[in-house]
Amino acid sequence: MNLAIRNAAVAAPGATRRIRTAIRTAVRGRNRSRGGRDAGMTTAEYAVGTLGACALGAALYKVATSAAVLEALAGALDRALHAT
Repeated sequence: MNLAIRNAAVAAPGATRRIRTAIRTAVRGRNRSRGGRDAGMTTAEYAVGTLGACALGAALYKVATSAAVLEALAGALDRALHAT
């Protein structure tokens, strides 16, 4: 049980309404306009995502600059320019 809900239960008469409001707020989330409580990434998720993007970019760069790919691109360009 949430500590705020437990404290509201023993706080004063009429606490039932506060308990219902606290439960509704916890279930629905406070900031619906901003996408809810899990709308963004934390700093650790940003770091992992950035490292993953850099690794993917490095792998694609290595593939794109390999001799086989450059030769294939040069051949396709040569055929396109000398098409009759």
